[in-house]
Amino acid sequence: MTAVTDVTGKPPGRALVDATVERLGTTVYKVPTDQPEADGTIAWDSTVVVVVEASGGGCTGLGWSYAGKASASVVEEKLSAEVVGSPVCDVPGTNEKMVRAVRNLGRPGVSAEAISAVDTALWDLKARVLGLPLSRLFGRSRDEAPIYGSGGFTTYSDDTTRAQLETWAGEWGIPRVKIKIGESWGSRPERDLARVRLARSVVGDGVELYVDANGGYSRKQAVRLGRHMAEESGVVWFEEPVSSDDLAGLREVRDQCAADVAAGEYGYDLAYFARMVGAGAVDCLQVDVTRCGGYTQWLRAAAVAGASNLEVSGHCAPNLHAHVATAVPNLRHLEYFHDHHRIEHMLFDGALSPKGGALVPGDAAGHGMSLKRADAEQYRVA
Repeated sequence: MTAVTDVTGKPPGRALVDATVERLGTTVYKVPTDQPEADGTIAWDSTVVVVVEASGGGCTGLGWSYAGKASASVVEEKLSAEVVGSPVCDVPGTNEKMVRAVRNLGRPGVSAEAISAVDTALWDLKARVLGLPLSRLFGRSRDEAPIYGSGGFTTYSDDTTRAQLETWAGEWGIPRVKIKIGESWGSRPERDLARVRLARSVVGDGVELYVDANGGYSRKQAVRLGRHMAEESGVVWFEEPVSSDDLAGLREVRDQCAADVAAGEYGYDLAYFARMVGAGAVDCLQVDVTRCGGYTQWLRAAAVAGASNLEVSGHCAPNLHAHVATAVPNLRHLEYFHDHHRIEHMLFDGALSPKGGALVPGDAAGHGMSLKRADAEQYRVA
């Protein structure tokens, strides 16, 4: 059979496949929270977003990370030279070059967040050049990604918590919700339990109730409270009951509590996820596309979990996760985090609706989002 070619003698679209990255740019935004927020171990009043744009083949790809300004410096000083001139279609190879480029800086943390933002921009660029939605480029295992409402900060009054839960479970129809506990490093357990009871009373028995201690408890305290919350309020997801660095402690809580134990949001490389899975520390592995190394490494982390018959949950950044989440058969859900819901709808056109309890990727090329430059300008810090 004779191959079809164009007038140059090359297969149609070959010029697009051979396109290279021509430019890499960064912008940093700082968005205040709508009110003071805290979890069990830290408080904050703003979120920094490092936006990366990668251009080539007549298109521009968009990625970002919820990081700090230092990540933008890593992109500009270390990653740009590795990315510009690289083939648009060869994102995994470019990801590996970026990983090698930060060796002497240290990969976890700031560097990994920088790589993540660039990698998501590169995959978005590739999909746009090829005229495909990212979900089709990755290949779908499902048509939508289930979500859970996430917020319920320890600084919230009961009225604020109630209103947020009613929006998620009532107005938006999300059948899973999560609140923060472990207030003040686990020093206010009675208030934690009272807030869990409040959450259950608001959402009713037909909604799954999750809690997140952000590593605020000791091992035995987590076991005691975990058992109580499961028995009294039907809590089925216990996130970071102890520090995610304490793999033995996570395993201890997992073995003694009915709720599923989850952790993994601070994973910056595959070795981290392999250690967590290998230790039997979690029932569901959390992976954050803005930290783990982008889509390239997110898919690999999902495979690490799948090899041990574990599901994965996308941590935060729901709109960046939506397309890649549909590609893995062992997905449980995505975190629909309050702060990132606000930011992604404020700063980006094309952010998806949470109504119905799932994100449904559209048919636009790439992830389908674009930066609202005029709206974002007031928050620009670099």
